[in-house]
Amino acid sequence: MEHEFTKKIKDVLKTNFGNSSDKIFSGSLIIQYLNLKTKSASRDSKSRGSFANLYAIYVLVEDYINKDYHKTGNYAGYKGAIFIDLFKRQRELPFGQKLQNHALNHRMNQEFKKFFPLCDFIPIIRDANKYWFNENLLKIKIDNKEVNIAKSVIEIIDEYILVKQDSFNKFIEICQGAHERNKTEKINFIKDLLKPKVDARIFEIVSYCILKYYYHNKKIYWGFKIDEIQEDNLKLFKTGRTNANDGGIDFVMKPLGRFFQVTETVDVNKYFLDIDKIERYPISQHRKKSIALKKLKNLKKGI
Repeated sequence: MEHEFTKKIKDVLKTNFGNSSDKIFSGSLIIQYLNLKTKSASRDSKSRGSFANLYAIYVLVEDYINKDYHKTGNYAGYKGAIFIDLFKRQRELPFGQKLQNHALNHRMNQEFKKFFPLCDFIPIIRDANKYWFNENLLKIKIDNKEVNIAKSVIEIIDEYILVKQDSFNKFIEICQGAHERNKTEKINFIKDLLKPKVDARIFEIVSYCILKYYYHNKKIYWGFKIDEIQEDNLKLFKTGRTNANDGGIDFVMKPLGRFFQVTETVDVNKYFLDIDKIERYPISQHRKKSIALKKLKNLKKGI
């Protein structure tokens, strides 16, 4: 598979390995994995940034390079990188401030096996609190010569980070100048931010801004007794972090308790899955109380 960022990957390999670069690109499974995980550089709104899995690779390969194992070849005797050091380094990287431990512990390996089920190696080797990157995936034999691609792996991920940072910096710059435009230009500007090729996080942020403004001056009147009706403004809140794996609930409105799903997919099965998640659990304290009372009555009846 080739996409917009594939050229960057090939450029890094060409700089480091010259005429052997194409063979390394097609022969290295870890390079193929990076190629799959960097497709969101083309700003497809359905593609996540994938920083968790990429950074799990990054911090381990960086540790490998920092200790010169790509030169000395004594990695088999290494006692392993300590989790807390890797975790701290992940969170120092751009977009990594909120990352958890899941990618280091199992998710990256699981996804790699999904993409390459016939591969004999898993990328991350773990023993209790110690971690290694599988060196078999960093050493490639090309024309009867072994080459180490560790530095190229780091450079490819660095390039991807720069591309993602650049897209957000441009977005912020454009937003800062938007107030100087006329009404038609502002409307077109917002429409452009909702196009399919826009980054998923920008798409979600803009969707929230539109809905929040739409509901900001709307009111409802509600209550449980006719003489205790109260007036409330509708308020829209984001649930969790932007582009998080939040189970399909992106925004919630109070006091109605209305949920909003932000997506462009036409697969209706996804909507039924999201509805199912909500229906499984009580939505309010009032609902919880009703269920508890019903169970109590059933117990008294001997049911």
